[in-house]
Amino acid sequence: MARAHGGPDSMRVLPRGYGGERRSPDEVKRDGWRQQGILAVAADDERLTWPERELVRQLGERLYGKRSTEVRRG
Repeated sequence: MARAHGGPDSMRVLPRGYGGERRSPDEVKRDGWRQQGILAVAADDERLTWPERELVRQLGERLYGKRSTEVRRG
C-alpha cells in the first residue's frame, strides 16, 4: 500500500493500485487467477494452441452466449 501525499499529518494509506505503479493487464489476470480462481483469457491469445483457443471460445459461448461480432483470424 502507498501513503497519500498531503503533509506530515497525512497518514491515510491508499489501497493497491492507487498512487503507485499501474499493473499490466497480464499481472491483473495472473493475480486474479492465483488469488481468486478467476481466469481471463482472450479467445485469440496466440500463446494458446488452436484447440486451446477453440475451447476458450466454446466455454465463452456456453457461459455467455455468442459474441456480437465473430472475429476470425488465420
